[in-house]
Amino acid sequence: MPWPEKRSSSPVSVLDLDRTVGVGAVDIVSHIPGRAVPVGKGCPFPPHFHARHRPSIAAGLAWRFFFGDSAVCVMNATGSMGLAVAVRPCCRLIAAQILPRCPHHHGRRISALSFFHKCSHGRRHFSRCPCPLPPRRSAAAWVRPAVAAARDGAAVSDPRRLSTSVGPGPVPGGDKDFGRIFVQGLAAVKPHVIDGVEQPPVVEGEKTKTEAVEEEEDRSEVAKGRLQSESQKEAWRLLKNAVVTYCGSPVGTLAAIDPAVELLNYDQVFIRDFVPSALAFLLKGEMEIVRNFLLHTLHLQSWEKTVDCYSPGQGLMPASFKVRNVPQGINGAVEEFLDPDFGESAIGRVAPVDSGLWWIILLRAYGKISGDYALQERIDVQTGIKLILNLCLSDGFDMFPTLLVTDGSCMIDRRMGIHGHPLEIQALFYCALRCSREMIVASDGSKNVLRAINNRLSALSFHIREYYWADMKKVNEIYRYKTEEYSQDAINKFNIYPEQIPGWLVDWIPEKGGYFIGNLQPAHMDFRFFSLGNLWAIISSLATPKQAEGILDLIEDKWDDLVGNMPLKICYPALENEEWRITTGSDPKNTPWSYHNGGSWPTLLWQFTLACIKMGRPESARKAIAIAENHLSNDRWPEYYDTPTGRFIGKQSRLFQTWTIAGFLASKLLLENPEMASILTFEEDLELLEGCACSLAKSPRIKCSRRAAKSHIFI
Repeated sequence: MPWPEKRSSSPVSVLDLDRTVGVGAVDIVSHIPGRAVPVGKGCPFPPHFHARHRPSIAAGLAWRFFFGDSAVCVMNATGSMGLAVAVRPCCRLIAAQILPRCPHHHGRRISALSFFHKCSHGRRHFSRCPCPLPPRRSAAAWVRPAVAAARDGAAVSDPRRLSTSVGPGPVPGGDKDFGRIFVQGLAAVKPHVIDGVEQPPVVEGEKTKTEAVEEEEDRSEVAKGRLQSESQKEAWRLLKNAVVTYCGSPVGTLAAIDPAVELLNYDQVFIRDFVPSALAFLLKGEMEIVRNFLLHTLHLQSWEKTVDCYSPGQGLMPASFKVRNVPQGINGAVEEFLDPDFGESAIGRVAPVDSGLWWIILLRAYGKISGDYALQERIDVQTGIKLILNLCLSDGFDMFPTLLVTDGSCMIDRRMGIHGHPLEIQALFYCALRCSREMIVASDGSKNVLRAINNRLSALSFHIREYYWADMKKVNEIYRYKTEEYSQDAINKFNIYPEQIPGWLVDWIPEKGGYFIGNLQPAHMDFRFFSLGNLWAIISSLATPKQAEGILDLIEDKWDDLVGNMPLKICYPALENEEWRITTGSDPKNTPWSYHNGGSWPTLLWQFTLACIKMGRPESARKAIAIAENHLSNDRWPEYYDTPTGRFIGKQSRLFQTWTIAGFLASKLLLENPEMASILTFEEDLELLEGCACSLAKSPRIKCSRRAAKSHIFI
């Protein structure tokens, strides 16, 4: 039976719901045209409710809010998310401001939550509206657009300001939004197949559209004094074939398009993998795909997927996502959904620590190249940045300014002995902090996070420069370390045993130059050279100018070891014999000089190019790119290479690997436009050392090597 009619003298707002429901999140909102149907035990479920919500519906306590003929049923959530974002303090700004008059019932207003339903005619849904209801949308999709409009001071009755589409106009295909995220178990699904763009039939004697576009590009390049090689042309074709579309718009690129092997998770869009693709598109002047990617991944943030019933931290970015097709009804219609992976489907079931850091870095790069700084200032983007930082800057048991992470949480996504404080994560963390420092809008509400960023930057830069740096002088000091030192003035602060210096390092480290070691923990130093961490230390100025020069000196001195026949070694040297069995667990993919265990990865080229251009050594980058260009196209763009010198294609390497293709293209474009490299890198910031938080402390127990940190600028 329908609920009895009930009038209210004031509209129901999100704030009212929050007070009534209490600490529970708003989970279910139901609108039935023409009448309100109670949700609970023995009550029929609306057709757009999925079965996974029914236990929480039956177990929860329903509140009924009436105004006119509109009813909203609110359920106390049992899940980790529900509509929790709807009752955050920042979202309460929309209370009592988003209640426009009904287009069919003049004089009546609709409730706050029912306002977020929009029909196909652009009207906001409420009971008795003749327009059909849209499919169920996620909580984040209801609230985030309204928060953005309220924060911007826009008239909330303007539907364009509340739209979740990424473009200036409507998205082809209807009312598509970021909120519709695929939920496992929703229905039997089939993989979304991304094919190349279908070309019209070719008439003999006529040129195809693709050929015409390529000829036009060639003429443009000739006019600019540079002509693309055949390898570049092939790379661009492959990169564009890897583009994934969602609701008619490009949103990313597949990890690989190798037709000869099983796809596994290579048919997904990875955040870290897309970064070189995004940079190539940006340098080419194609901004739309990068903007779409940033916004779609933002709206995937903090979804409620779990591993063994434990929710990921709020603000976590997924490692990847996939566009899926879900059948709708019996007429053959399908609906597109984004299916994010937070690690619950990964090989090691490890959450990605680096995804949020890469997202922030890419967001800054997009603004610098496109000039679209308005995207950074959007309230949802600002909130996304702060949520990532809250995860990274939260207090814990750790005493160090570095991030404590597990194996498999970054590009090296398998057990490789990098658990603890790996250099790669620390360098990306430092760069993301500097990017955030630029992009966060200064206000009373952002003072605390900006203060925390400055404090962590100064402490992190000193910690890495002082304790991670290794050159001939430092290794000699470690060789003479005393152990079991207990005092504030201890020299061997981490109780490192001199016997930990590996035999290979004694003869390998050059007289000139040095590098940052891979990891540092109590009684443990990982002396392996990790390329990604060292290159980002240069790009972000985590390294001092002299240290940055030393890293490139070492690479040039050990060119055969670190570059060889295919740039660039992911780490050096490889773990072998008993050390390999103990550290990797006898991993059959990370065998010595393969994959992450000493394999060569062409995607590192663009980061090496950035570092070389910043330090005024473009000739080193040109030399490395020339080596790669001689092999990549003939080898069909593999993911990685094996053997100590990188001569063989990796035995389990995917071909037509997208970030191999994009890394090569981005490297060529950066060399052609070195001024673009300068805006993607960071220079030394002396204020970071001056603003060290430790130097402001009054406690005599806290001693900060502020003077030593400043001296590192000139060493």
